[in-house]
This record gives sequence, structure tokens and C-alpha cells, in this order.
Amino acid sequence: MGGMAERITPADVALVARLARLALTAEELELYTGQLAAVLEHARDIEALELDGVEPTAHPLPLRNVLREDVARPGLDRAEVLAAAPAVEGERFAVPRILGEAP
Repeated sequence: MGGMAERITPADVALVARLARLALTAEELELYTGQLAAVLEHARDIEALELDGVEPTAHPLPLRNVLREDVARPGLDRAEVLAAAPAVEGERFAVPRILGEAP
């Protein structure tokens, strides 16, 4: 990024918008020029950091699996669960039809 211009211009943003086939109003052009300038300034800040000897990483902290073992356990009693349901059809929950579907 060493070859970046000091400040991005509305003409630069208009060119990028044209290449992306975007039609921008004058207000959008002004807004996006400021936003893109802020992004490029942040890139300059990152480029200026001294990173020799810093290992690449995907996460700043070590990660470990905190999940419990997957152990099978007995489920709920079907009769007890169905007894608490608002509507039952056979051995299943009864729910309203959706989208006018026929059975």
C-alpha cells in the first residue's frame, strides 16, 4: 500500500462506482468518498505496524473445546409429553395446517 495516494478523491470513487456499475448521487459520492478515505487511512495505520516476528494467527487467544461428551440419555416419556400437548392426533402432536395444504 506504499503507493497509495495521500487522499482519495471523489473522482476516484466515481471511477470505482462506474467499474462496479453503480450509479451514485452527488450526496452518495461525497459520503462514500469520506468512508473509503477512512478505510484507506486504517489500512495505512496497519501497514505502518512493525510485525516482524509476529506469527500469523486466526484468533488472539488459544481456543479449546468446551463441549461436554455426547452421552445418550433416556428421553421423555411419550405418554406424559402427549398428555401435556394442546392437541394430539394418534401418537403425534397435532398442529394447524399451513399454506392451505391438504392432508
